[in-house]
Amino acid sequence: MTHEYEDPRDLREHWAAALRATTAARDVDPYPYADNLLARWAEPQRKYHTTAHLVAVLGRVDVLADHAADPALVRLAAWFHDAVYRPERSENEERSAVLAERALTEAGLSADQVAEVARLVRLTVGHDPADGDTNGEALCDADLAILAAPPEAYAAYTKAVREEYAFVPDEAFREGRSAVLRHLLSLPRLFRTPHGAAHWETSARDNLTTELDLLAPR
Repeated sequence: MTHEYEDPRDLREHWAAALRATTAARDVDPYPYADNLLARWAEPQRKYHTTAHLVAVLGRVDVLADHAADPALVRLAAWFHDAVYRPERSENEERSAVLAERALTEAGLSADQVAEVARLVRLTVGHDPADGDTNGEALCDADLAILAAPPEAYAAYTKAVREEYAFVPDEAFREGRSAVLRHLLSLPRLFRTPHGAAHWETSARDNLTTELDLLAPR
């Protein structure tokens, strides 16, 4: 399942395919769920965490699908991982996980499937899956792959993040963002999948280091 998802109809069909790939949900109408999620991803407060981010993460999950134990559940988790997003709040992942639990239970997934999707969504708080958690590794790597973008795309990403936090004064933003960057750079590895380690790790560290330098007081 590899697509560019350029048309909203493609996204609706992607959701439908992911939902139908779960054994208990094949007779459920998938499209009301898709439309609700797409409306959430298109909310006006979003500048980076937009439908374009969803599309990018879904595409990277496709790249990493062979690594995951259950790619269909990883795809569903990608749909939900920022479904609730308010930049001024800190509980977005938890609220997104609760949304997933409610919607996917209603859609007919098993309790174990619902729990796994919700677990994966919550894992994106810290992007620190346990070794051997192949579903978590695939989702977290897909979500963090923007860190390895070419310089122009990375600059657009950082600009969009700043716009989402426009309510934060410049100095406070620099301090907070720098702390995030230092934390990421302190990790022994940013990416856990073989593909991520081979193709994204070095570029991501270069981008993070450059951004941290640009944020340093002059």
